[in-house]
Amino acid sequence: MKRRLPPLNALRAFEAAARLGRMTAAADELAVTPGAISRQVRQLEDSLGLSLFEGSKNKPELTSAARTLLPVLSAALDSIEAAVRALGDTDSGTLDVSCFSTFTVKWLIPRLFDFHSRYPDIEIRLQTAGHLGDLARERCDMTITVEASAPVQAEAGTTLPLFPERLGPVLTPALAARVGLRTPDDLAGQTLLQSQTRLNAWAMWAQAHGCAAPTPTGPVFEHYYFALQAAVAGLGICVAPWHLVADDVQAGRLLAPLGFCDSGYHYVAKRRPQRSKKLDLFGAWLQAQAAQT
Repeated sequence: MKRRLPPLNALRAFEAAARLGRMTAAADELAVTPGAISRQVRQLEDSLGLSLFEGSKNKPELTSAARTLLPVLSAALDSIEAAVRALGDTDSGTLDVSCFSTFTVKWLIPRLFDFHSRYPDIEIRLQTAGHLGDLARERCDMTITVEASAPVQAEAGTTLPLFPERLGPVLTPALAARVGLRTPDDLAGQTLLQSQTRLNAWAMWAQAHGCAAPTPTGPVFEHYYFALQAAVAGLGICVAPWHLVADDVQAGRLLAPLGFCDSGYHYVAKRRPQRSKKLDLFGAWLQAQAAQT
């Protein structure tokens, strides 16, 4: 019997727009224009004889019919995607990995040469996002993120523990010679760098270290990576996770006179549950690199 389905492109466009909440986000994911997404959605509405979105164009809401259709359609497309991935379950090809931008720049990229030398047929395609952990939303194979509690091994090994986060103040050798940083009290009156993305970093470190929180008086940078670079440039003292400054400390660009202490956060990698030789290899390599850190 002939299948009676609306156009598949229209179904894909609606599913992406409904799942992501914006036509522009759907356009980015499907590599088309927002206008094309709108036309495909209208085509699907005409085919069904139903409205799928209501409200303003800037903040569209799903209709009752759309809320019924979306989970079924998402599950069907996920099944198709999983079947296609299973056909390509080899030790070559592309993996999409999502993680925080500073982690990508300061930790992952400097180590990827080792993975590429071991597995030259696997391409790691990196992406960054503000909210990590939802593999379906990010449309990636693995996401590296942070959790506020000790990691628990998930079913089928989908959660890979990496390392606990350890925080400590860092500064250049030249600045350290001038400041004489030996105790937390020596931070008073110094230029303490901050990041807009983690304004509580100094307070978190002080709580973990068991001392009074210093009052940051230095500049506030938009991204954590900028604050770390400012510390390397000698512009002040930055409180930083060990894994993000380990290379700088080992190279002598930064010193950590007060050491590092556990913040309570833990880095983990979350992978798709589907069988994948490429993911197995990358996950094992990632945990080995984390153990070295």
